[in-house]
Parts: sequence; structure tokens; C-alpha cells
Amino acid sequence: MPENREEEKARTMKRILLIVNSIILIIGACGGPLILRLYFLHGGSRVWLSSFLQTAGFPVIALPLAITYITRRRSFSATGDGKKPKIINIKFPLFAASSFIGLLVGADDYLYSYGVDRLPVSTSSLIIASQLAFTAIFAFFMVKQKFTAFSINAIFLLTLASGVLAMHSSGDRPAGESTKAYVMGFIMTLLAAVLYGIILPLVELVYKIKQEITFATVLEIQFVMSLVATIVCAIGMIINKDFKAIPREARNFGLGETTYYVLLVASAIIWQFNFLGFIGVIYCATSLFSGIMLALSVPITEILAVIFYKESFKAEKGVSLVLAVWGFVSYFYGEYKIAKKIKSEPNPETELPQNHSVLEP
Repeated sequence: MPENREEEKARTMKRILLIVNSIILIIGACGGPLILRLYFLHGGSRVWLSSFLQTAGFPVIALPLAITYITRRRSFSATGDGKKPKIINIKFPLFAASSFIGLLVGADDYLYSYGVDRLPVSTSSLIIASQLAFTAIFAFFMVKQKFTAFSINAIFLLTLASGVLAMHSSGDRPAGESTKAYVMGFIMTLLAAVLYGIILPLVELVYKIKQEITFATVLEIQFVMSLVATIVCAIGMIINKDFKAIPREARNFGLGETTYYVLLVASAIIWQFNFLGFIGVIYCATSLFSGIMLALSVPITEILAVIFYKESFKAEKGVSLVLAVWGFVSYFYGEYKIAKKIKSEPNPETELPQNHSVLEP
């Protein structure tokens, strides 16, 4: 029947979007911390500047927004169906909610940058992986996230992985750094994980505001969130006189002045991949799955940090990595079991609610 074909087409498109956004998220989640650490390793010292770069690449969103608008405009011209496409879809309630989340994102950017400045990237990445536990807790209360034994097991293992690292963190302190600075970096990174655990369910909650949410609307939400977060960090830069310090820092940068500016631009673009990926995954699935994908980037980041930055990989990191991978496998096996059960169920009325399983056919 035509309706069933349309529904199947919509589900297929959403699965494709989920895969694309997951890939984008992994690229940004792995590349962002590595390039940020590179800035600090070679003479960069401006925490507000590095926070600013995490969302300053938002103008690139204008390109996919323009593409989606042109596509919708052509479709309307060809068929004449539906309402005439608007350049801006977001309405005030959604704009206000996105702006509020943008304020939280700006604060989270600063906390995270502060931590990365003082911790090896492999350590900060494992600490950030604990955001999954906080995401699960807040998602349960805010968006009524359903859990299975597999997802609970995954959350427990991933949280335990960060706990193992925390108990042995003192041996990972960079040479020449005081214990106080290292501990502050650890605490600030953990606070960033907590705040990130709040932001993900909040984004999912925003999607439930009474307005039709299309992928174009998702891009507009990201644009507003990034804009507000960038303004917050820009204010911090002005107060801290970071704008005036940029030319001087560029001249003294260990990799050269040209590389310094290339690094800033590349950092802004790569972090925008991370941002676009996580809100896209939430749109196609759930905030919990977005948290899982962010945690999934940890083993990759760990390996890349050891390869490129020659960071130590002691026994506790190995244990944390094994626990993290075990958690990922547990979660995805649980999703596979749910999807298989739904597929074999002949009665459509027993189908689980939308977004329960990211692998749902």
C-alpha cells in the first residue's frame, strides 16, 4: 500500500541519517580532543579561546541549511504539495529553549577545555566517557528513557571504566604539573561530563516541543545553540583579553605562526562535526544512544593519543579500555536482540514506541 511504502521510505531515510550522523559524531568526538590537546602542547594557554573554538564553526551549518532549503523549494515547485518552504522554520519557543541549552554548552566548553589543558587526552577522554551514566540518569527523569538489562550493564561498565582510571590518576600527571593543577583538571573534566549528561536529554526534550521537527529544524537548533555558546565564550575571551593575546601567542607557537591559525580554523570545523553529530543522533534515535556513541569514541581516541602524542598506556588505562569496549558490546547486543524480536513479531500493535531501539527496522 502507498502509506506503508511511504512509512518504510521514511524509516529507511532515518536509518541513513543515523548512520551518517554517527560517523560525523565519531570524527568530531575523536578529532576534537586531539586537536585541542595539540594546541595546549605547543604553547597554547588560552582556555576561553579553546572553549570558543568548540562552537565557533557554526557558520558552516549555513551550507547544509541552504541545501535543504533548495531541495524543499524544488520539491514544492515540482509537486505543489504542502506548504511553501520557509527559509527559517524555528519558532520562538524552540528558539528560546535552544538558546538556554546554548548557555549550558558554553559553560560545558569552558569546563572541558580547562580539563584538557591539564590532563593527557587519553585520561580526559576516559573521564568524559562517564557522561553516559549521567545521561542515563537524567534521560530517565527528563524523557522517560526505557532501559534494558543490556543498557544498564553497559552504563555500569562504562562508569566503572572511568572509576578505575580515577583511582590511579596520580601516576598519569604530566611532567612539571602540580598535584593541585592536575586534581583541578580532573574535577573540571568530571563536571563537564555531568553537564554534558544534562545537555543531551535536554536536546531530546526540546524535540518534543509542539513544533514539527525536520532535519532542517535540527540544523537551525544547532545553529542557535552554537551561536549562543560562542557568544558566551567570546564574552569570556573579552574579559580575559584573549583576543589581544592571539597574535602574540601565534608568534610564539611551537609549530609556527601559520600552523597556529590553521589549527584554530581546523579545530572550529572539527568540533562542529561533533556538535552536528550528537544532535543529529538524538533526532534519529535517543539521547542515550548519542551518549553511547560519544563513549564509543573513547577507545579510538585512546589509541590515537598513544600513537600521535606518545602518551603512556599503563595497566589501569588498559583495564578501563576493556571495560569500555565490553560496555559498548553489551549495549549493541541488547539493541540487536530488541530489533530481532520486533522483526519477528507479526502484530504491529506490539511494536515498541518510537526511538526505543536504534536498530528497529
